[in-house]
Amino acid sequence: MSDIILEARNLTKEFKGFVAVNKVNLQVQRGDIHVLIGPNGAGKTTCFNLLTKFLKPTSGQIIYNGQDITGEEPASIARKGIVRSFQISAVFPHMTVLENVRLGMQRKLGVSYHFWRPQKVLNQLNDRCMQLLAEVKLEQFADELAVNLPYGRKRALEIAATLAMEPELMLLDEPTQGMGHEDVGHVTDLIKQVSAGRTIMMVEHNMKVVSTIADTITVLQHGAVLAEGDYATVSNNPQVMEAYMGTTAGELQGAH
Repeated sequence: MSDIILEARNLTKEFKGFVAVNKVNLQVQRGDIHVLIGPNGAGKTTCFNLLTKFLKPTSGQIIYNGQDITGEEPASIARKGIVRSFQISAVFPHMTVLENVRLGMQRKLGVSYHFWRPQKVLNQLNDRCMQLLAEVKLEQFADELAVNLPYGRKRALEIAATLAMEPELMLLDEPTQGMGHEDVGHVTDLIKQVSAGRTIMMVEHNMKVVSTIADTITVLQHGAVLAEGDYATVSNNPQVMEAYMGTTAGELQGAH
C-alpha cells in the first residue's frame, strides 16, 4: 500500500469568478499529523471543505488510497474511512457521554436509526465505548449528560465519537478553537495520543499547537500553496513570515 493516503491534484475552487483555492497540490503521508495553516482568507477552510467533500471542486482531483473520490459524497467517503470531526461533533446534550460514543459506533455498524433495538443489543457495544472513553480520559464521566461537560471535555467527547467510527483518516477542523490555555494543552496531548496508528489532517490556527504535533505543514496564501515542510522549515521561510506579518509572525518564531 502506498505511503500517500490522501492527495490533492491541482485542486481549484471558484465562487462566481473569485478563485478561493488555486491549483493546490498536496500529499498526506500515512501515519502523519498533517496541518493546514495560513493567514485569514488564505483558503484553508475552503480547501478543507473540498477534501472532505462538503464542497465540489471546480477542477482538479482528490485521491484517497489510490482511488479517485472527487465526485463522491461525504457519506460515501465516511464509509471508506475518512471521518471529519464536525460530522458527528454536534454532541447530543441530553444523552450521556457513553450514549454519544455509542451512537458513533452504531453509525459505523449501520444501526444508527434502530432506536427500537433492545437495550441489551446496544449494551454489547459498551465495552468498546468505555475503551474509547478511556483513550480520551473521559471514562469516569460515562454516565454524565454531555450538556454538563465543560467545553474542553466536550471536544474530547467529539474525538471519542469520531474514533468510534474507526476512521483511517481523521480530519479535524480547528480542534482547539475557543479553548482556554489548559484545555488547549489537554486536547493537543489527546490528538497526539490518538494519532498512534492513524492519519490526521487538521486545520489549526494556534501555532504552539502546530509546532508541538505537526509532522508536515502546508501553508496556504491566497488559495495557493506557499510552503510545505516540517515546522522548522516552514517557520524560517521568509515568504511565510511575510504572509504572517505582525503578531502571528512573532508566534511562528516564538513557538519554537
